[in-house]
Amino acid sequence: MGAGLTETLKETARRAGADLVGVAPIERFEGTPPEHHPASIFPEARSVVAIGRRILRGTLRGVEEGTNTFDYSCYGYSWLEKVFLPTTVYRAVGCLEDTGWEAVPMYPYPTNLAPEGVPVAPDRPAPNVTIDFDRAAVAAGLGEIGFGGFFLSPQFGPRVRFGMILTDAELEEDPLFAGSICGECMKCVDDCPLGAMTADRTTTVNVAGKSSECAVVDYSLCRTCRNGAQPSTFHDEGNPDRLAAVCARSCVHQLEANGKISNTFATPFRTRRPWSVSLSGEITMGEAAPRIGGCSEPHRA
Repeated sequence: MGAGLTETLKETARRAGADLVGVAPIERFEGTPPEHHPASIFPEARSVVAIGRRILRGTLRGVEEGTNTFDYSCYGYSWLEKVFLPTTVYRAVGCLEDTGWEAVPMYPYPTNLAPEGVPVAPDRPAPNVTIDFDRAAVAAGLGEIGFGGFFLSPQFGPRVRFGMILTDAELEEDPLFAGSICGECMKCVDDCPLGAMTADRTTTVNVAGKSSECAVVDYSLCRTCRNGAQPSTFHDEGNPDRLAAVCARSCVHQLEANGKISNTFATPFRTRRPWSVSLSGEITMGEAAPRIGGCSEPHRA
């Protein structure tokens, strides 16, 4: 059952627009707190399916040039999260239900939200249980968490968003990603004009035995960011979305320049140093060519 159904599911998702599909067994979530554990939502779940769709590189162009954020807000963020991805997930869920397996479609609500209800039983967490989709994608073998705290795939770097499915079907699991994408070049840290991250304040993220050292992000500063960060589309209390902010755009540029991702283009993403807006509102325009170089050795300056 596992291999045949898994391939049918993945092909269905791909035909519905998925760029990435990975499967994690529920055991890879061992140690996850109940308020973020998939089994708290579906106790009989045996597999967690992560479904990714790319953030089109072109949606970031207007943000990178400092002239247009509307199109990214639609095609790269709100429509991608609320229309394109749910359509793909819906089709994949239907594939599983057509074969007699229950499948729970999941929406990526912020994990930093406080409970919005009371437990219905002493052994159950309060609603709403939320799952970290980036960590679930790592558990499904689709990539890693980089130093900037972004999920990175070997195909698209940080340019990806995820939907998820919990199912009682025992699908064929994917191996954890064994490579390395983030070179710890510190461009995400260096280019943040607000100082929301530093090279020496870090935390270790461990997913199913795969560990990554990540910067601690001061989201109170990110909430004031005028460098491409967007408010959460899910909840007023959710952390800002940083995938079009200068930190993530610098990551896109550096990974492409260093040949770390497979989705490549005829022209470089960045040809000028990025513009920035400081905490005081001072605007800096970068005209010189950006630094383009390898990250063979981690840089902690």
